[in-house]
Amino acid sequence: MPPSVAALQNSPEFTVTELSSALKRTVEDAYGHVRVRGEISGFRGPHSSGHCYFALKDEGAKIEAVIWKGVHGRMRFKPQEGLEVIATGKLTTYPGSSKYQIVIEAIEPAGIGALMALMEERKRKLGAEGLFDEARKQLLPYLPDVIGVVTSPTGAVIRDILHRLQDRFPRRVLVWPVKVQGDGSAEQIAAAIHGFNALPEGGAIPRPDLLIVARGGGSLEDLWSFNEEIVVRAAADSMIPLISAVGHETDITLIDFAADKRAPTPTAAAEMAVPVRTELFVEVGQFGHRAMLCFQRGQERRRSELRAATRALPSASALLAIPRQRFDGAASALPRALRANTHAHHRRFAQACAGLTLKVLRAQVAHATQRLTVNGERLRHCARAGLRHRRDRFAALDARFKASKLANVQAQRNALARDRERTLRLAERARRALLIALQRQQARVASCGQLLGALSYRGVLARGFALVRDAQGLAVHAAAGVAPGARLSLEFADGRIGATADADGLPAQAATLSKPAAKPATAKPASTAAAKRVSKSVDQGSLF
Repeated sequence: MPPSVAALQNSPEFTVTELSSALKRTVEDAYGHVRVRGEISGFRGPHSSGHCYFALKDEGAKIEAVIWKGVHGRMRFKPQEGLEVIATGKLTTYPGSSKYQIVIEAIEPAGIGALMALMEERKRKLGAEGLFDEARKQLLPYLPDVIGVVTSPTGAVIRDILHRLQDRFPRRVLVWPVKVQGDGSAEQIAAAIHGFNALPEGGAIPRPDLLIVARGGGSLEDLWSFNEEIVVRAAADSMIPLISAVGHETDITLIDFAADKRAPTPTAAAEMAVPVRTELFVEVGQFGHRAMLCFQRGQERRRSELRAATRALPSASALLAIPRQRFDGAASALPRALRANTHAHHRRFAQACAGLTLKVLRAQVAHATQRLTVNGERLRHCARAGLRHRRDRFAALDARFKASKLANVQAQRNALARDRERTLRLAERARRALLIALQRQQARVASCGQLLGALSYRGVLARGFALVRDAQGLAVHAAAGVAPGARLSLEFADGRIGATADADGLPAQAATLSKPAAKPATAKPASTAAAKRVSKSVDQGSLF
C-alpha cells in the first residue's frame, strides 16, 4: 500500500453535518461583520414569511443574501431590483444547500446615483397615483390668522421665518418641533403634518390656516427624509394648505411636488405666507379714494337723471284733469243710480211679502213640528241605545272588576301566606341566633369571672396573706412608709382587724423621721403579734 494512502486512512473522519458545522464556524469567525457593495439581483419582494431572499452581484461574482422580517421592517431604505447598494451584515453558510450567504442587517444606496435612481422611481410611483396632480393643490389663504411651522426648533430656519413674518405682517405661529434628518425624522415630520390637521376648529390650540414645512440646505442624503413616501403622502393628504420650503432653490425633494406651493427658501415661504402690511395700507387707501370717486360720480349721475326725469314729467293740472272729469260724471249719475237702486229693492221686498201668507206660515210650522217630532223620536231611540250600550259596558267592567278583585285577594292571601312563612322562618332563625348569642355571652361572662377571680387579690388573701391599709384606707406597700404607733387595718380572707405599728423592727430611717409618741397605746396581744408579722413581711410587694 502506498504511504500516501496509508496516511489518508489514518486521518479523522467527519460526517457531513460535522463538516458543514466546522465550515460554518470558520466562515463566521473569519468574517463576523462585512460591508459588501453590489447590485441587487433576483429580488421579488418579501416572501410570504416576511423574509427577503435575493443576491448581490458585480461584474465577476455573486453572493446570496437574506434579510429577516424584523430587520426589513426597520430598514429606512428598502431593497429594489437593480439598485446598487452597500450591505452590512454577517457572512454565514447554509448547510442545506452547501452555499455561503450574507445575512444583511443594514442596507444603504451606493452613492448619489443610486439615491437619484431611487428618488426617480419613487417619483414615478407616487405620480402615477395622482399625488402630484395640480387638481389636488389648494389655494393659499391671503392673510392667515395662524401659521403652523414644521421644522427643527434649534436651527436658523425658524428664526428666519419669524423675522420675515415680523417684518412683513406679524401673525401667530405654532411650531411643531421635529428632527429634519436622520433615523425617525420622516415619521416625525409626517406625524406633525397629521397632528396639525387633527386639531379641532375652535379648540384650545387654534388650528393653523397655513402650514410651512421647512429645512435648511444640505446634501441629498441630508434631505432624504423629505423624499420618504410617508412624508409625501402626509403632505398630499393635508387639508390645510401647505408650503414646502426644503433646502435651497436648487434642491429638489418629492415633498415639493406634493405640496400646494414650493418656496425656494424658508424666507421665501414666509413671504408667500403673508403680504406686506405697509403695501396693504397703501392699497387700502387707494381703494378708499377710488371708492369715494366712484360714489361721487354715481351721485352726480343720479342727480342729472333726476333733473331730466323732473323736466319730462307732466304738470299736476294735466295729471288730474281726467280723474276730475270722471269724478264729475260719477257725481252727476249718483242720484239717478240711488233712485233706481231703491226701486229695485222695493220690488224685491214686495215679492217677498206676497209669499208670506198665513197658509204658508202654517205649512212651515207644521213641517217644523214634524221635523221636531221625528228628531225627538230619533233622540229617544239614540238615548235608549246609548244607555243600553253603557249598561252592557258597565256590566262587563263590573264582571272584570269582580274577577280582578278575587284574583287580587287571592294574590294578597298568597303573599300574606308567603310573608307569614318567611316571618316564621326569620323568627326561628332569630330565636336560634339569640340563644347562640346568649350562650356565647354567658360563656364570655363565665370566662371573665374566672379571669377576675384569678386576678383578684382576695385569691391571694385566701392563700394566707394579709392586706395592710393605713388610717386613710390606702394600701401600705413598704415598711418605710409606716410610722411607729400608726394605726393600721389588716384584711384577711375572712375579715378585717385593727393593729398598731410597733417601733421594733422598723428601719432606722423610718424611726428617725417618725414623731415620738407621748404614750404608746395598749393593744391586744393578737394585734401586736399581727403587726409584728406585717413588719417582718415587708418584701411582700403590691397585691394589685
